Amino acid sequence: QVQLVESGGGLVQTGGSLRLSCSASGNIFSITVMGWYRQAPGNQRELVATVTSGGKTNYADFVKGRFIISRDNNKNTVYLEMNSLKPEDTAVYYCNANINLLGRWGRGTQVTVSS
Repeated sequence: QVQLVESGGGLVQTGGSLRLSCSASGNIFSITVMGWYRQAPGNQRELVATVTSGGKTNYADFVKGRFIISRDNNKNTVYLEMNSLKPEDTAVYYCNANINLLGRWGRGTQVTVSS
């Protein structure tokens, strides 16, 4: 059984930083794209950033210059370094990965930015 487990969320003040991690475990043959999405109350889930197995990254416009996505293929782990956080970044952040040709989701981690 394949699992994605996120960690690193929490409460931070405006302008602060957090680092999220997401590790995949289980019977894994391949992982292509890994990424982060977020969902704020009353809003739809939206893309934050993705990274391919080759390291190509893609960012939503609202995080460009503030967030950095990276991954360690040996550890089946993807990271999201979040800097200059704003109250509007408050959301549940979900890890997503294409594992064994299927899209998988983590259970999410709460990020709260206080003003």
